[in-house]
Amino acid sequence: MKKLTPNEEEAMQAVWACGNGTIKEFLELIPAPKPPYTTLASTVKNLEKKKFVLARKIGNTYLYSPLIREDEYKKAFMNGFVNDYFSNSYKELVTFFANDEKISTEDLKEIIKMIEKGKEQ
Repeated sequence: MKKLTPNEEEAMQAVWACGNGTIKEFLELIPAPKPPYTTLASTVKNLEKKKFVLARKIGNTYLYSPLIREDEYKKAFMNGFVNDYFSNSYKELVTFFANDEKISTEDLKEIIKMIEKGKEQ
């Protein structure tokens, strides 16, 4: 799966939040400063070319829907991120955040409980 640009990710966030929608609807969901309508339309067209969204013409407008689920993209992005920056080691990722004091002992305990609970199921 291709990594999206920051503008494409912002547009995809709006597509995922909307489900099915038009450029105008996506624009309403994007926080300020909002891109111009034509810029967002070009970005969404690029997402269509990359097979992230499907466009259907309805009347004189297009209705777009996501072809990739948000969790699928996050998983692919995170796997690539961990591979590229932490030698494919989630332990190194957690250690980095612990050393930088971005994650607390309580957070780590909660993560361990979640992992153990997942193994029980």
